[in-house]
Amino acid sequence: MAVAWPAVVAALLWCLLPDSPAPSPGLTAGAPDAPATLTPADRAAFSRYAGSHACAHCHRTAYNDWFYSHHARAERELHPVRDTDPFRPPHHVTLTSESITLSTTNGTPQITVTSTHGPTLIHQTCRAIGVAPLVQYLVPQPGGRFQITPVAHDPARHEWFHVFGTDERLPGEWGHWTGRGMNWNSMCAACHNTALRKNYQPDTDRYATTLLERGVGCEACHGPLRDHVLWQRQNPGRKPDPTLARLTPRQHLETCASCHSRRTELTGTFQPGHAFDDHFLLAMVDDTDTFYPDGQVRDENFEWAAFLGSRMHDAQIRCTDCHNPHTGRVRHRGNLLCLQCHAAGRHPGAPAINPLTHSHHPAGTTGDQCIACHMPVTVYMQRHPRHDHGFTLPDPWLTLHFGIPNACNRCHTNQTAEWSLQHVRAWYREDRFTRTRTRTAAIVAARACQPNAWQDILHTLQGQTNAYWRAVLVRFLGPYAEHPPVSSTLAQTCLDPSPLVRLATVQALQQAMERQATDPTPLLRRALADPVRNVRIAAAWALRASLDPSHPAHRELQDHLRYHADQPWGQFQIGLYHRDRGRLDQARFALERAVAWDPSSIPPRVALATVASALDDPHTAVEQLETASRLAPTNADVLFLLALALHETGNLPRARESLEQTVQLDPKHAGAWYNLGLARAALGDLQPALDALGTAETLEPDNPRIPFARATVLARLQRWEETRAAAARAWSLGLNSPEVRSFLQAGPGSAPP
Repeated sequence: MAVAWPAVVAALLWCLLPDSPAPSPGLTAGAPDAPATLTPADRAAFSRYAGSHACAHCHRTAYNDWFYSHHARAERELHPVRDTDPFRPPHHVTLTSESITLSTTNGTPQITVTSTHGPTLIHQTCRAIGVAPLVQYLVPQPGGRFQITPVAHDPARHEWFHVFGTDERLPGEWGHWTGRGMNWNSMCAACHNTALRKNYQPDTDRYATTLLERGVGCEACHGPLRDHVLWQRQNPGRKPDPTLARLTPRQHLETCASCHSRRTELTGTFQPGHAFDDHFLLAMVDDTDTFYPDGQVRDENFEWAAFLGSRMHDAQIRCTDCHNPHTGRVRHRGNLLCLQCHAAGRHPGAPAINPLTHSHHPAGTTGDQCIACHMPVTVYMQRHPRHDHGFTLPDPWLTLHFGIPNACNRCHTNQTAEWSLQHVRAWYREDRFTRTRTRTAAIVAARACQPNAWQDILHTLQGQTNAYWRAVLVRFLGPYAEHPPVSSTLAQTCLDPSPLVRLATVQALQQAMERQATDPTPLLRRALADPVRNVRIAAAWALRASLDPSHPAHRELQDHLRYHADQPWGQFQIGLYHRDRGRLDQARFALERAVAWDPSSIPPRVALATVASALDDPHTAVEQLETASRLAPTNADVLFLLALALHETGNLPRARESLEQTVQLDPKHAGAWYNLGLARAALGDLQPALDALGTAETLEPDNPRIPFARATVLARLQRWEETRAAAARAWSLGLNSPEVRSFLQAGPGSAPP
């Protein structure tokens, strides 16, 4: 009989446990698997855990399945053979600015980096992440940091490769392997280990990261189990265990989602059984290119968001219906996985599918596989193929109209989207695609800021039953809140039963507030008492300028900001918070950190420029905006702000030049045309000034400042009739100043003001 060695070892460990087993002592980030010196707070956090080894005695089969899984080896100590052989003989990976050599010294794997931007550095590897399809290694750095190597090993091909491919990242950049974007403590550790405590120390910019055990252990998915282990020891064979709170199907899903999603952490304290929305902000389809507008994954978005928007989620399918939770593998191979439900008579809510007649592809070919068409693959990190869990319909029509990839042409790369669409139309009813096409078109229009896009969004929102897509659509209403049907809809969606929709509503209301299109303060204040934390924090952020510091939602916002103080976007948010509270010196400190930690990011530089200007330091504002304009030479808004900052320094010629560049990039930028008119007038170019002001008035006809500015220029040209007409226009728009009244009477023999 074969011996299950993991089970034997686990049984021995169980026998060696005392009658009242102590919890696993926890680990510091750099220590081997041995007791570590932990703070009292760490020990308190770990005191409710037993460690995965404590599960083996009663749950031997599940333990054995888990022991060999990718979860168990998500992060691990270096194996003396598996993690040494790849470094022998030495290997070299070369990019334009860096050459990386993988080798060993005295049996220890090391990475030597020769850079054109600095000295040659030798880093000792200390741990490994993953086992297949790629392995990355950690190297320790000062300040309790661990960084992820930019090169990874492919064990199947026995070769090293650069995880970013040809996308070279330079030293000093956030995404370079030495930067904060590749920092283990903040970016990787929580999902690759069990019960992680990041323990960032903002005053010293250091980490004291601790964790219960390496890898994704039993309690990462089942929650702390020390009480359960003790009760089982003291009450063998008795059921049920009163200490054990079984997870609901939704809690199971959200436990998986806590790692299998692209999300922003709010607390760093999620445990199985907690609500996802109390601890995370989910990345969803929005106005960025993170997702395609039909919901397909584009960037590395993992599985949860796409799954939320799928019909499978609406049909109450769970992750464990398809995946063995302990091995991580799918329960059946090929189409048998889908036919668990989609075979005739198997599931009352699932249409029966005959793969051969449905796919129109020969049996045994790729096109005959359900997942090839409904779960297309995207390869991340050069070697990691992942299936899209949106269960989308392959639709070449979306490719032709919006450039969205379709599953047909992912395989048939030698054919056109038109060719694929002809086959799709011949095989399937056109009305199957109507809902997705209509929704996608509305989102594309909203992304493009089309003036009437809100009408398509509202039309699509009607009858939309999936909460994920309702939330996506609601969020796009923010820029259109001045329209009564939109504001009425947002007032209704504030009460939606889905936290996703309520969160999207708060985010839309914040956009409306920033655009001064409406005053959503009463709705936002009501959201401060929402039962879900991420809604409360979003409302607190929208009201950050005036919210009482003693308000519970304000304290939750503060905890969130502190948790992300180790990242540039966290410092950026802290800077905005202090700026809007009037604490300009504190804002400047945080924004300078954000710029230093991510020099290529535009928003922190722009925010720092506004703070510097408010602190009467226009030269720093110009410096930051000049750098931002070099980094983003086609960003009209940055050039516009640069022009304003240059004007503050008295450099009017350069301000005019920057404004002219702005209107070249964005001919509809009314503010730039207006200020260009003022700059030209100040420099004596009066007729060009009138031309610019005329364009500004066409774009923004209800702004009384523009006809008033025209009146001042026309008076200098002694064109009195036109001066009076421009002043009358300003007066009719509500600008009833003494200067306007004097222009109304301007004429020959009068001295213009």
